[in-house]
Amino acid sequence: MTNAVIIYGGNSKKSRLKGLFDKAEQYFKKENVLTETVFVSELPAEDLISANFHSQEIIKANEKVANAHIVVVLTPVYKAAYTGILKTYLDLLPQKGLQGKTVVPLVLGGSFGHLLSIDYAIKPVLSALGATNILSGAYVIDIQVEKVNSEHYAIEDEISERIDKLLSLSINEEKRTIPVN
Repeated sequence: MTNAVIIYGGNSKKSRLKGLFDKAEQYFKKENVLTETVFVSELPAEDLISANFHSQEIIKANEKVANAHIVVVLTPVYKAAYTGILKTYLDLLPQKGLQGKTVVPLVLGGSFGHLLSIDYAIKPVLSALGATNILSGAYVIDIQVEKVNSEHYAIEDEISERIDKLLSLSINEEKRTIPVN
């Protein structure tokens, strides 16, 4: 069975990034993909900042990534790149921690001005972690994710369909590489 981990690299669960998270989680659930999440902002700050590889919380988070076939990396754009909190966690993954996995970057930005942040900021660090199957990803402008209430978000149809196609591709990629028992 295919399983996925979503690495949530935002600083808050109350941002529009949570709408993209909900979309990915619901899609995987509908497709019977076992999904776990690493909420980076909930990991011990001192362990992230001091690069404490022996932290039990960091070890548990890394095990989720190690056990996943698909890794979705969610981040808002800050200063034309991914968040610093996401970088502190990615620094704690093993050197080849993404090797053999299908990796899907989902990025939320404020304008089209940072559209290339996936190619120029995120993909290089994912590649440095051993990822060779990095899908094109999706760059979403924050106005395309509407906050309906404190718990729910509405994503524009075109964006929702694009994310569905991307996640479907990630599942299909993994089905081709997972041995059937």
